[in-house]
Amino acid sequence: MPAARSAHFDDLRAKVRALEQADRRAAGVLPFEVATLDAALPGGGLALGALHEVAGGGDDAVGGAAAALFAAGIVARLPGPVLWCITRPDLFAPALNHAGLGPDRVIYVEAGDEKALMACFEEGLRHGGLAGVVCETSRLTMTASRRLQLAAEGSGVIGLAVRRWRRAAEAADFGQPTAAATRWRVSAEPSAPLPVPGIGRARWRIELMRCRGADAADFILDACDETGRLALPAELARRSVAPPAGRRRAAA
Repeated sequence: MPAARSAHFDDLRAKVRALEQADRRAAGVLPFEVATLDAALPGGGLALGALHEVAGGGDDAVGGAAAALFAAGIVARLPGPVLWCITRPDLFAPALNHAGLGPDRVIYVEAGDEKALMACFEEGLRHGGLAGVVCETSRLTMTASRRLQLAAEGSGVIGLAVRRWRRAAEAADFGQPTAAATRWRVSAEPSAPLPVPGIGRARWRIELMRCRGADAADFILDACDETGRLALPAELARRSVAPPAGRRRAAA
């Protein structure tokens, strides 16, 4: 009896995986156009019509800014307006523009609290005329993330939950399970040295912490340019036999 039950569960899991893959193919994917990064993702890119989580590598402003710019670069490469939901009016529009997301494309929604924020996020995802919906939130429960995932699947719109915290203790919530298709962490790295005084292009450590149907990995990449694209650092791209930019780890 236990063996038969186990075989039945295995069959159900296989059917669920097949359905998830079918939904992903139907909505399509957005490639990052960085070979090592796209190779780590099912379908060769970030799933559209899905919810994704992004957080900074620390609980400070630098980490939060890196996470927001990573999200901005993603939606910048999709056509149409972008809904950006916040509770704090501290978003720096010129920085988003530098990552390829012009101010004429962004619709800002300032919610009074987290409950209203989640309602705006979900409503935006249910609307089919958007390139994507970005929401800066400190908490993301399993129940809320399931609703958001279903809304994204129904419309085909990509949802990006940028996790930001007012205090360090709140950051522990990022490790809790959610229904998001992927979970990312973005940390600032030293820029490449220049031959003249100045600051080079920003550089990030991008960690794929969780992904359905794939292993976790991390990458050192140049930050989003004015078109929203990441890039392999020049010193790696110039090598005749470049080492892999990401390394595989056990799936989270």
